[in-house]
Amino acid sequence: MPQRAKSLPRDIARGRAREDAEGPLRLFGLHAVEAALKNPARRIHRLLLTENAERRLIEAVGPINATIDRVTPRDLDRLLGPDTVHQGVALETEPLPEPQWDELARVSDGRPLIVLDQVTDPHNVGAILRSSAVFGASGLVMTHRHSPPLNGVLAKSASGALDLIPVALVANLARALEELRDAGFALVGLDGSADTAIEDLDWSRPTALVMGSEGKGLRELTRKTCDKLVRISTDGPVASLNVSNAAAIALYAAMQARRK
Repeated sequence: MPQRAKSLPRDIARGRAREDAEGPLRLFGLHAVEAALKNPARRIHRLLLTENAERRLIEAVGPINATIDRVTPRDLDRLLGPDTVHQGVALETEPLPEPQWDELARVSDGRPLIVLDQVTDPHNVGAILRSSAVFGASGLVMTHRHSPPLNGVLAKSASGALDLIPVALVANLARALEELRDAGFALVGLDGSADTAIEDLDWSRPTALVMGSEGKGLRELTRKTCDKLVRISTDGPVASLNVSNAAAIALYAAMQARRK
């Protein structure tokens, strides 16, 4: 049975609205928290719930084996910030164990591996994780620097996929790409000016899909390291896509190729 706090958590009573840099990770939103509670790799500290959210969460996950603090929506606003869309639920937890990128390569099983080159927006990375879960990517690789923290904002955008898709961090992206090539992966970069359309890509080899930031795209060294550059065909006045939308289209194309 879950344990219930008898008084308001001290940090809420003080009105603390930000995560401490060295404190626990706070996830929020029903889908993100549901996925975390279902993930046996998650080390849970406590669950903060409104009465309405508790009913909805129990319907989704069944009995909750965690310490529960009953709070009000205003309490969560004070803890997480007034603009946070928390849906009445927050979870304090440890970050997931970080896999090595080569572990992701070994378990790809024909599914593409996503590699991000300095994509820093947490909403974009969260959306890419969500598309990865929908269309069957094996994992995501990004750099320690110039990438967003795997925090509550990113997890909310991922809608639970942060607990479904493993994320590996590397110090040197070009070196990691070279090692992926040595492991048998085709390195395919998405570039709007490429000659080859993604629908013409040969997906028969294990593939690492490499994507750059929306503004700058792939860095020059990353472009040179890729085996092939492909573009997403468009038919309209807008020539480019948000990186998370481009990732969804590329992953859908890969899924369709696997099914043939």
